[in-house]
Amino acid sequence: MSIFVPNGKTQRERMLEVIGVGRFENLLTPVPESVRLKGELDLPSPASELELQKEFKGFAARNSSADLVCFRGAGVYDHYIPAAIDNILTRSEFFTAYTPYQAEVSQGTLQSIFEYQTMISRLTGCEAANACMYDGASAVAEAALMAIRSKRKNRVLVSGAVSPRTIDVIHTYLDSGDFEINEVPFGTDGLIDLEAADKLAEGGVAALVLQYPNYFGSIEDVQAAADLIHKHNGLLVVAADPVALGVLEAPGKLGADVVVGEGQPMGVAMSYGGPYVGFMATKSAFLRKMPGRIVGRTEDRAGNTGYVLTLQTREQHIKRAKATSNICSNQALMALANVIYLTLAGETGFTEVAKQCWHKSHYLNKRLLEIDDVADVFDVPFCREFVVNLPVSAETAVTAMAEVGYLAGLPLPGLGEGAMMLTVTEKRTREEIDGFVEALHQYIKGAR
Repeated sequence: MSIFVPNGKTQRERMLEVIGVGRFENLLTPVPESVRLKGELDLPSPASELELQKEFKGFAARNSSADLVCFRGAGVYDHYIPAAIDNILTRSEFFTAYTPYQAEVSQGTLQSIFEYQTMISRLTGCEAANACMYDGASAVAEAALMAIRSKRKNRVLVSGAVSPRTIDVIHTYLDSGDFEINEVPFGTDGLIDLEAADKLAEGGVAALVLQYPNYFGSIEDVQAAADLIHKHNGLLVVAADPVALGVLEAPGKLGADVVVGEGQPMGVAMSYGGPYVGFMATKSAFLRKMPGRIVGRTEDRAGNTGYVLTLQTREQHIKRAKATSNICSNQALMALANVIYLTLAGETGFTEVAKQCWHKSHYLNKRLLEIDDVADVFDVPFCREFVVNLPVSAETAVTAMAEVGYLAGLPLPGLGEGAMMLTVTEKRTREEIDGFVEALHQYIKGAR
């Protein structure tokens, strides 16, 4: 029943004999007795594969959100995923592929990554992109470190309107080093306070980190932020929603030096939190400071097109101790999902997805404001996410909506007890939106 058969007693004894050790315990000599485990591990008894499958299916059945009509985003979005994506991803040449060190046997993988880099560069308005990152949040943190290396400054500014989970990851990366993070407050309009950023930048900073659209869905003035930070000789790092870039101007064309983000909305399932894929693009001037891998296109002696890993500034390669980061892998399989999604959608289809998210979120916002005492928290243009203030507790409203089949928005208690952030993707129909609004309206009437 097991798909993994460990070494038996005979094999273990033979291995010990070959290395000249009488007992396994002799290999533990360097480990002090005081830290060695005494007794058995506190683990349940062994189970067969069939028993384990039943147990984990039971765990999965406890998750109700997959069956609910979703109006929650905050960085993870319920988009339609074409069937072709999983069909291609699970082919053995992609699903089992690892690091393409040997270019002569990895041309397919290298070409798909090259195409990914090209698509990300076009989407972000930047000149170059790398072979993807672990996820969106760590990509932002890596971009901050990239700016620190480029500007030789140990201080970065981070907008308070960046996702709090992303800010946590930035601290995880930077707090252990000799770096300083200054959070720039956002104003009553939900946008970064550029005057405060200007004052905080005095004395020199490596970068200003901005989210576009920001965590609340509000559209930041990227050009103004770029002008401000460049005045202080710093870099502008923009964490962008890729779907929003289908209708908004690309950050790279507005002065951003590094553009990063989360690729989950482009063909990657929500999957209860991962695996996801981060993207990173930049200006050519900072190419050698960019972490991770870069795939380049070249020609062999016969004039045939070939793909190779280039500028390999990683710890295993040419730079070693001077490497730009210790990223040892990339999310190539998830990046391939992005490539397939963007290829199937095409420029017209991708723009249509973005437009539907835009219009449907504005329709939901309009319908919610028709409910008595429901109001916008921020009176500024938004893309596909927005925050409203309910006349009841947002937390209890979420629970009540789940009971009638809807995954409502995310409560934001920092903005008030009734503050809720909602989003709408292209999957939602008018009937679903109207049904959610009516259910929420009835709940509010009954709860007051």
